[in-house]
Amino acid sequence: MVLAVQKRSHGTQILVAPVTTRPPREGNAAIEMPARVQAHLGLGGERCWIVVSELNFFTWPGPDIRPIRRGKDISPRYGSIPGKLFEQVRGKIVEIERAGRLQVTKRTE
Repeated sequence: MVLAVQKRSHGTQILVAPVTTRPPREGNAAIEMPARVQAHLGLGGERCWIVVSELNFFTWPGPDIRPIRRGKDISPRYGSIPGKLFEQVRGKIVEIERAGRLQVTKRTE
């Protein structure tokens, strides 16, 4: 889930909360994605979680983010989520960051 985007001369920097089909492990915080949102994004029928305790930082284009082709558009985005879900995710990330438990991993550029 894309949280922030910043355009740079060498590409677009993206802060991402990972989405996974694996249930959260002990010590990791995650928010389950509603089935209707999964369907809207084309993520299939398996349950999905948005990991809010471990974020990833990418540069687009780059080897770590696969492009999504929708018509003539090529983007790292699958689509948008409802504002209420985004605010829930954002609030939990802020809470975890304030507690000093947020992990941000810089991926390859």
